[in-house]
Amino acid sequence: MDYPFGPDPAVFKIHHKMFATLSMTEGNAYSNLKCDPEEALMLRDLFSEVKPGYHMNKKHWNIVHLDGNLPQGEIERMIDNSYTLVVKSLTRSTRQALEIKHGSQAIYR
Repeated sequence: MDYPFGPDPAVFKIHHKMFATLSMTEGNAYSNLKCDPEEALMLRDLFSEVKPGYHMNKKHWNIVHLDGNLPQGEIERMIDNSYTLVVKSLTRSTRQALEIKHGSQAIYR
């Protein structure tokens, strides 16, 4: 976890690449998550808590209002998908180095 933008938001990265943010605004928790563009649109249609990413490329990022209305499993799935998209974007040598250091299970969840 890192705070490159000040005390808020918290930024989560894998090998220096962001896959999630977590912020609080007026007592409400939000998370920006990377997403496949088609899935991003689908999730916005399905859930009122999911909107285009705030201060992000709205094609590839969604912001999720963590107000307790979304099923926990859906939130976890979105986080895992965001992480996986970023891992897949790393170079092969970087992925291999991470596998050696942490194991495939930790890298590919």
